[in-house]
Amino acid sequence: MRRKILIILVLLMVIVAGCSNDKVDETAHVDSEGSKAYYSFTDSLGNSVMLQEKPQRVVSLVGSYAQTWMLAGGEVIGVTDDVISEGRFEISEEISIVGTVKEPNVEEVLSLSPDFVLLSPDIENHLKIRQILEDAAIPHAYFKVEYFEDYLKMLDICTDITGNKDLYEEHGLKIKEEIDGILSRIEDAGLDHKPTVLFVRAFSSGAKAKKDDNLTCKMLEDLGTVNIASKYPSLLEELSIEEIIQEDPDYIFVTTMGSTEKAIEALRNGIEKNPAWNSLTAVKNDRYIILPKELFHYKPNAKWGESYRYLAEIIYPEIFN
Repeated sequence: MRRKILIILVLLMVIVAGCSNDKVDETAHVDSEGSKAYYSFTDSLGNSVMLQEKPQRVVSLVGSYAQTWMLAGGEVIGVTDDVISEGRFEISEEISIVGTVKEPNVEEVLSLSPDFVLLSPDIENHLKIRQILEDAAIPHAYFKVEYFEDYLKMLDICTDITGNKDLYEEHGLKIKEEIDGILSRIEDAGLDHKPTVLFVRAFSSGAKAKKDDNLTCKMLEDLGTVNIASKYPSLLEELSIEEIIQEDPDYIFVTTMGSTEKAIEALRNGIEKNPAWNSLTAVKNDRYIILPKELFHYKPNAKWGESYRYLAEIIYPEIFN
């Protein structure tokens, strides 16, 4: 009898222990040495990132990531110069410039003694300095942010770290509600025709169509349009007036890289010189549109909702105007 009671007690203890483990605070984790860490998560490269304490000296090697961190209520001590070129925020005397987004100055980064560094897995030099940061025992994380959902995920992690979940609501979930509302209005309209679009990225030496690996293309897809580059992959390498004429898209959208003036000049001296260009429906109906960089080339961050609405009002004036 005693043996049966003992077995029952052991089973009860196992069940209770299992239940208590389910209630562990997600921000409290144990490291390899058995001590409790402040916060841990998995970054975009699949790396386990463990922060022993709340970061106080953060360096961001991507301007938009620095802005996201600040939207989460954090502060930065070092950023790359795209913060300035993209007009992200004003640089105070307390913030150091640590090179460019593609070529960060590792010595400058290390000299700041950061306790957390934000990087991109899409930039070669960011990947190269991973071992240096590990050797220096500096916590760091790689974030891949292409679309709104990526931004939302990064903001969620950042507000977990800063402890400002109200800012996730303000700069994340409220924007999601706005975007969902825009998409619902389009769906509820029950339109028969799916507008066709050509999306072009222009630069000083030419232009190429883009398809599904671009933030604006993703927004256009979400808004129910059909990108003609999906049918003609050759447009991704070189704009062909013959294929564009054949599809005759309802809208032609352009974003510029580098100097906007030089990119527009390259378009004028290139594909726009073809006599057939002015016969396109989009051109004749003033639907050949240069999009603002801050909403469609740079990551919009807290302005994602504004970006979606900007396109929706152009494509569906009967719904939004």
